[in-house]
Amino acid sequence: MAEFALAGLRVCDFTWAWAGPYCNKLLADMGAEIIKIESRKRLDIGRSLPPFLGEEPGPNRSGRYNKRNRNKLGITLDLTQEAGTRLARELVKISDVVIENYSPLVMKRFGFDYEAVRELRGDIVYLSLSGFGATGPYRDYVAYGPNQAALSGLGNLTGYREGGPVALGTALGDPTAGLHGAIALLAALHYRAKTGKGQHIDLSQHEMFVSLMGEEMMDYFMNGRVRERDGNRDRIMAPHDFYRCQGEDKWVSIAVATEDEWRGLCEAMGNPPWCREERFGDQLSRWRNQEELDRLIEAWTSNHTPGEVVEILQQAGVAAMPALNGEEITNDPHLRERGFLVEVDHAEVGRQTMPGVSMKLSHTPGAILRPAPLVGEHNQYVFGELLGLPPEEIESLMAEKVIY
Repeated sequence: MAEFALAGLRVCDFTWAWAGPYCNKLLADMGAEIIKIESRKRLDIGRSLPPFLGEEPGPNRSGRYNKRNRNKLGITLDLTQEAGTRLARELVKISDVVIENYSPLVMKRFGFDYEAVRELRGDIVYLSLSGFGATGPYRDYVAYGPNQAALSGLGNLTGYREGGPVALGTALGDPTAGLHGAIALLAALHYRAKTGKGQHIDLSQHEMFVSLMGEEMMDYFMNGRVRERDGNRDRIMAPHDFYRCQGEDKWVSIAVATEDEWRGLCEAMGNPPWCREERFGDQLSRWRNQEELDRLIEAWTSNHTPGEVVEILQQAGVAAMPALNGEEITNDPHLRERGFLVEVDHAEVGRQTMPGVSMKLSHTPGAILRPAPLVGEHNQYVFGELLGLPPEEIESLMAEKVIY
């Protein structure tokens, strides 16, 4: 695996759900050895989440889990037993990194908080991807994706002015926090390579989400102004919306930022007379008359398929893209040609298509080398080969439900 950028890096993975597993997935795609620790008493919650192949649930059948945990090794270990924590401590000693995404008290209860782990390996890099960080009044609060969006302020911006906040289409905070965590880990590993010193990374998913708010926060800091919900509208660009096209529930996104783009849009639509009306004569006028402008544009788009609209407008230099559903994303010719959609063989669910590695390094590219682990799939390798336990001891620990 020398051709992978992170080959030789070993991660002791205590994470579950999404933020932590996504962070580890990014590292695993680049060659890091991720050893995921679960227990049959408390499997990763991701294993219970749909979709399932053929609508048949099972701990190894979740598409969501299998996508987030590819390229990893999986072991089962009961950390509520002393023998289990002893084995986990031995695993920490031979690892470069420990990652967890629980509230602060959880890892301390198991004896694997940063201070305890640092006693096992002094130069360990330890990433905590908790919801609210290791300090502060919210530190022990429980939260999932919709709660994160609400507390960050993003949920209050999502929706239409006449309605209330609308949930995001996905728990955006989790994978974004995972990405921030991966960057922080690489920075800490670079520091260790220069100094020989490890460190603790306290990454609050909440603070990460708030950091994405940008102009909304700055507008309040600078002007004391609270932004209202605007639906699909932009504060400057017009037109800026989704427009209905030919076909059932088919839409296209169009956004125009400059006068050149506006002229390109008008020419693409055949220069209808209303394009020359004073109410659409400049950017501010178009912004003030968006409702009527959107109606006129949709009268044109509704006579074309999304693909036709995109081809016509892109040739005119106008930003336009179809609103794709899952089937259309899977068959997208651009993703296919770039080799982004990859087929992966899984022992239980067979060959499945999933997103590949999005970061294309020219000399050390990542790859999907193995599917997500079955429950306890790599117990023999980790406990036998890495930790050197004899077969009879492994069998004894399995019988005692320590390796379980």
